[in-house]
Amino acid sequence: MEDKFDVIVVGAGPAGAAAACRLAREGLQVALVERGPYPGSKNLSGGVLFGQVLGRLIPEFWRQAPVERHITRHVITFMTGETAFSSDFRTQAFDQPPYNGFSVLRGKFDRWLAEQAEQAGAMLVPGIKVDALVWEGTRVTGIRAGDEQFRANVVVAADGANSFIAEQAGLRRKFDTAHLAVGVKELIGLPREVIADRFGLTGDEGAAFGLVGFATQGVAGGGFLYTNQESLSVGLVMRLDGCLRAQVRPAEAMEGFLAHPAIAPFIRGGKLLEYGAHLVPEGGLAMMPKLAGDGILVVGDAAGLAVNNGFAVRGMDLALGSGIAAAEAILEAAAARDFSAAGLGGYTRRLESSFVMQDMRTYAGANDFLKNPRLYDAYPALAADLMTRVYSQASEPKRHLLPMLLQTFRESKLSPVDLLLDGRKGARRL
Repeated sequence: MEDKFDVIVVGAGPAGAAAACRLAREGLQVALVERGPYPGSKNLSGGVLFGQVLGRLIPEFWRQAPVERHITRHVITFMTGETAFSSDFRTQAFDQPPYNGFSVLRGKFDRWLAEQAEQAGAMLVPGIKVDALVWEGTRVTGIRAGDEQFRANVVVAADGANSFIAEQAGLRRKFDTAHLAVGVKELIGLPREVIADRFGLTGDEGAAFGLVGFATQGVAGGGFLYTNQESLSVGLVMRLDGCLRAQVRPAEAMEGFLAHPAIAPFIRGGKLLEYGAHLVPEGGLAMMPKLAGDGILVVGDAAGLAVNNGFAVRGMDLALGSGIAAAEAILEAAAARDFSAAGLGGYTRRLESSFVMQDMRTYAGANDFLKNPRLYDAYPALAADLMTRVYSQASEPKRHLLPMLLQTFRESKLSPVDLLLDGRKGARRL
């Protein structure tokens, strides 16, 4: 590595690689530093990329990017220990360019996106552990890795949910367990034709499942399952403070989840290809750090940019949007030769005017709503009991749906006040 760059980006995930690519295209000298042996090596495989924002950087990216399947089917499932009740939405509107979302394997996708930055002129430097920031007074002027120091006009912190860089820069406090979740994930290999048959898919169509209730053993969070070309990404996301309080071990919850009759048939005969866990930002606006300082910007998961509205979990598109916005702000600062927090302030303004912060504010209350314990116990049980009554055919007269619903509700753990308040709160916050 040279010892002076225009910009050093720490972390080669979607946010960091997007920023590096945009900056390098404009002729800036950019170092994209990655702790792992290659970009994506530390990321667990699987997720849904809502990719329209990436199209701004790489038009029709899906023609060359290693995306798995375009998602045409979205399923939300409420689970008890033995039952499952699902809402299953599919549409052909998502089966044509520019597509709505793709399942991706981060080990492949992150590596490809970093290669786009490298082809644009960025210097990709894997296997580098950043130990500290370099300062001149109160301004960040580079990074230190071991005995080496590397200087830059701007450092971009793209180093994940537990960002050491942002914390050392004084832009964020130590993480709060109430603002983080732990994600546990497996990648299970299955033949392409088996996946198509089990999920009712044709061609490159894909399915995304979100599962609530039994999966997380009462802890706020949920399960997920995404179809890839020849594998399934399946796992749990559970609030860290809830796990600690209830003494629930995510790995043990994962075993019960995979054995559930709503999941076991999908993964039957599959081969475990990958297993791991990582932290996920869940605090929304409450966990967002200060985004700009003298000589430094914070992007992606490091900035707490993630949305879970109960219907979709989003992070990659927000990360990409923040990386592009950071790059454009740096270009503006470079033109003015002002790399102070004020000179880099265009980053915050761009985020505020984009879908990134607008969606963060729209769903600012979702995190609080999704902590409601009734979502993981009472409501799945209500749905299971009602549907059991609907489909049971005993040797006695059937009743209309409304009387069955009222009886089920009376026998449930819910009160009319609970139902009214939860419905009102959910409508407002989701």
